[in-house]
Amino acid sequence: MKIILLLLVILPSDFMITAAQSWMRSGYWFSGTKFPISDINSGLFTHLICAFGDINSITYDLNLSSSDQKDFSVFSTTVKQKNPSVITLLSIGGGTSNYTVYSTMVSQPSYRKSFIDSSVNLARSYGFDGLDFSWPSASSAADATNIGLLFDEWKSAIESESQNKNNSQLFLTMAAPYSQYILNATLPVDSIRKNLDWVHVSAYDYHTPSSNPDQTGSPAALYDPESNQNTDFGITSWISGGLPPEKIVLGLPFYGYAWTLKDPKNNGIGAPANGSAFTPDGDMTYKAIKDYIRRYNAVSSYNSTYVMSYCSVQSTWIGFDAVQVIKAKVSYAKQKNLLGYVVWQVPNDDNWELSQAAAEQDEKRQKGKKHILLKVLLPVVSGTTTIVLVYTLWRMKRRLFTQPGLKEENQVERRPLAYLNAIESNDSHFLQVFSFDEIRAATNEFSEENKLGEGGYGPVYKGKLQNGQEVAVKRLSETSKQGREEFKTEVLLTARLQHINLLRVLGYCTEMEEKILIYEYMPNKSLDFYIYDPVNRLSLDWEKRVQIITGVTQGLLYLQEYSRITVIHRDLKASNILLDHQMKPKIADFGIAKIFQKDILEANTDRVVGTYGYIPPEYIRGGIYSTKSDVFSFGVLLLQIISGKKSSCYYGQDSNLNLLQYAYELWRNDKGQEFLDETLNDANSSFKLMTCLHIALQCVQEDPKDRPTMLEISYMLRNETTAMKQPKRPAFSITKDGDTEKSSASSGTGLVDTATITTLVPR
Repeated sequence: MKIILLLLVILPSDFMITAAQSWMRSGYWFSGTKFPISDINSGLFTHLICAFGDINSITYDLNLSSSDQKDFSVFSTTVKQKNPSVITLLSIGGGTSNYTVYSTMVSQPSYRKSFIDSSVNLARSYGFDGLDFSWPSASSAADATNIGLLFDEWKSAIESESQNKNNSQLFLTMAAPYSQYILNATLPVDSIRKNLDWVHVSAYDYHTPSSNPDQTGSPAALYDPESNQNTDFGITSWISGGLPPEKIVLGLPFYGYAWTLKDPKNNGIGAPANGSAFTPDGDMTYKAIKDYIRRYNAVSSYNSTYVMSYCSVQSTWIGFDAVQVIKAKVSYAKQKNLLGYVVWQVPNDDNWELSQAAAEQDEKRQKGKKHILLKVLLPVVSGTTTIVLVYTLWRMKRRLFTQPGLKEENQVERRPLAYLNAIESNDSHFLQVFSFDEIRAATNEFSEENKLGEGGYGPVYKGKLQNGQEVAVKRLSETSKQGREEFKTEVLLTARLQHINLLRVLGYCTEMEEKILIYEYMPNKSLDFYIYDPVNRLSLDWEKRVQIITGVTQGLLYLQEYSRITVIHRDLKASNILLDHQMKPKIADFGIAKIFQKDILEANTDRVVGTYGYIPPEYIRGGIYSTKSDVFSFGVLLLQIISGKKSSCYYGQDSNLNLLQYAYELWRNDKGQEFLDETLNDANSSFKLMTCLHIALQCVQEDPKDRPTMLEISYMLRNETTAMKQPKRPAFSITKDGDTEKSSASSGTGLVDTATITTLVPR
């Protein structure tokens, strides 16, 4: 009876709290559309954002164009006539903002202060309730750092103004890219979390005629089995990066893109195309798309894999978000416990069709909660006898199955999260827990036909899940000397780390004492399959190899500089660089990686792991590892990419030089071209082969202090004119600079890249 009374008290309060939680229905109005502010149906929104203010390039004050001043001055009062409770914000920047002006503003304290003070004053004078910062062209690590400083100072100024003038505090938000990653850096999630009230995530423009003129695609895919450019990946990266879901507002595009088909009969997603249709960028408002569909009696199709709509008329193909897509995305935002949604932009709608669909989806959810509340309360009140009976039977079953030697049927299903207790709960829920039967079915009973290969951990199989997604399945071998720790490390790290150049672990299975990892499937195998083979290497021209070098650099840069933790891979090598369908690289195999706190520079161990040929001398001699260990491995890998040569062979006239020595001797004697793969041509590339050789030799220096950081490497690769240090003789050289003594590091080690070692135990 006490249980029933407790249910009567707790359940209603729990449901009422959940139902009462606020849900944001937000939208941008862009002055460039000339859509009358008075025509906005503000009753469909809780927040409306007026776009855009700009920055004066001389004073760095917030500035409004003369044509916008009148509209902006009446924006708040106008939209509040129909909806007095609507909250208004002024957005600053936008897609046409001048990169140099914004980068300069955020980099100088005095300019930041001018901008901040003027923004607060202007927001107050025009009646806005908050400020929204939109700088989509931010790209560098310096930009990211300075944005963090701007938000720190901006929030402080807003709080001070509110206290000093006894005003309600202005909201502070930003329009952010779909994921936390920008071109060459990661946005400052800690500062964003601390200072901003919420973030508008621009979850669109993944696949457009400008970026992908040769192929139709989903401009705003919720999911994409072949690419990380999708909303689910982006939202997951923000959350795993440390931004709470209740601070994320999901962007919904009220527009689409049109392509010109090469063959009107081939009109599906991914069909060959000849660039955009209608406009240079191919962009179309939702209203224009609906008008086009009505004019030609076209039929739109819904694709549940990407969650998108599309239609075609003769040679024109249009991808967009229709009503069904908008409802699906709002439901997704609810399931992810996000704060709400924001549309770009309000005037693009067709007779408020999409805005109403989004709002109705929210109302349906709220009604569902009330319905659930009644369904729960009525049986509790009227069926107390039944509940007592069920509870009694459950207690009896519980006692029965807790006897020694007996388990509940679902105990195995709960076990994985307990088994992986090292994983924080906010990380692990991004990984799917698979049953053994699911994996067995996906791999056709672990058949030989599905087997992709085998390493020290165990065999790897190609699998196909019930939803059609192709995966790679790595199963721990019974004879493997690796196990629990490597398994936990791999799952822990891939749950925390999200980057386009890191291989994703989708889930795992620990039923029946198995240790199985499920990865995204990489159809083009690993880098070593190509660069060492005289025929396969022809598939990798210099442009593709530049893409691989850049991707690996960005992956390591993220691990060392931009993730919440510093990660040392410790087994970076060609076979651990996997290639997707576009030959873009992903760093794989984090089983022996090490995690550092940001203030720790190095550590040591008695357990030497990694692969000979890629391991630096200080690690072999003294077990010392640091971020410079991965820099060394990257240098070896870079030498292999530009030459097609292995570390396990010896070179030179007498075949007595290892790969590093051979590269250095040729470079020192101005014969570096002889080291390079003769099939490569860098004439039309800003990425030069000799620059890569110079950088690689810096990375493989004996002393870790002489090696550059990944930040420095990234900069040198992108800036050919940068002055670079002259490398000394590399590690493991037979002779040192200036004498003929044998290097202490070379004794007994050699340079071979045959297998990963764990205290001389192969993986």
